Amino acid sequence: MSSDLFAPLALANGSVLPNRIAKAAMEENLAGDGQLPDERLLRLYRRWSEGGAGLLLTGNVMVHAQAMTGPAGVVLDADSPLEPFTRWAKAAKSGGAAVWMQINHPGRQVFAEMPGVAWGPSAIRVDIGKQSKRLAQPVAMTEEQIAATVARFADTARLAEKAGFDGVEIHAAHGYLLSQFLSPLANQRTDRWGGSLDNRARLLLDVVRAVRAAVAPQFAVAVKLNSADFQRGGFEAADAQRVIAMLAPLGVDLVELSGGSYESPAMSGRPADERTQAREAYFLSLAAELVRSSPLPIMLTGGIGRRPVAEEVLAAGVDLVGMGSALAVNPDLPKLWQAGTDAEVRLAPVRIKDKALASAAGMSRIKHQLRLLAQGRPTAPGVSPLLAFLRDNLTRKSALRRYSTWLAAR
Repeated sequence: MSSDLFAPLALANGSVLPNRIAKAAMEENLAGDGQLPDERLLRLYRRWSEGGAGLLLTGNVMVHAQAMTGPAGVVLDADSPLEPFTRWAKAAKSGGAAVWMQINHPGRQVFAEMPGVAWGPSAIRVDIGKQSKRLAQPVAMTEEQIAATVARFADTARLAEKAGFDGVEIHAAHGYLLSQFLSPLANQRTDRWGGSLDNRARLLLDVVRAVRAAVAPQFAVAVKLNSADFQRGGFEAADAQRVIAMLAPLGVDLVELSGGSYESPAMSGRPADERTQAREAYFLSLAAELVRSSPLPIMLTGGIGRRPVAEEVLAAGVDLVGMGSALAVNPDLPKLWQAGTDAEVRLAPVRIKDKALASAAGMSRIKHQLRLLAQGRPTAPGVSPLLAFLRDNLTRKSALRRYSTWLAAR
């Protein structure tokens, strides 16, 4: 264990990350025609690779073309051309970073305006108060749909390896499908997929097994897991501890800890209880508990933008520091820290009372930075979150038209 941010990290699969700083996954919403990566994503990831992070995690790539978190998301499935992904991997590795593709299925966290499907473990809509009707009413998945979803994750991982990515991260956090199955609130099934934690974890474990079997032993397989959902009666730290122990024998190389969901968006710094009150390293207290018992290396993401905080995270026993928003604002932070500077990123809090709207506006502010970087322009962290949200909605409407047309033709 090292508290040096620039010490290499050797993983169980034999690969070595050049340092302990990872660019965490952020949903870019920058897919080009055909829901494919285009020059904007290549430019963005080339920029991050130049900035000195040892690992770049892509924003979530969708395994099911009919199930999307947003209309400008990237899809990689059996019908996708591979060449755009090959160019994406090459651009991301150009500065010496490793690159892992985050792969995801949104489950019930799909907006009502989206074509396609809204699936969940149970037919329970996401509850975000008065904004709830913006989300689709899900249907409970059948055994056949569950099996097809496991196969889709494996297909996407196999294709990511073929395209030149160094690994995948299976997204089982933030209230997306695999996280929904883990949650006793979202998952109220009475069959073998619900009830006990062993049953609720079954889908995640099946996905991990299928992915590991589809890729080479030296290809990294990571899992993103909530340290807690921050909802009374939901997935808790003790559950996370047990799930990490279940993952350990399955060839998982790393577990990234985060927290929250659309219903309780702790991951964007909107604290839902006293454990997330700190605006920096939101989940460190929970992660520190889990690190002590974890048989797997742990990455922690959430609110890290200053070197002393990153070093505090490593000193707590975490193996890899994940930074998202900070590297959206200043992609060069790792390089600057290695040069000995005290560069930092501190974003002003989003002062909107409605927590769902505040979370969405905060994410829109970050997406605004990503769009600027993708155009080769300087970032603008002082942009109004509300203005960014309004612009984001306009961009989303045109993307929705393109996605709907593409999906219908496919």
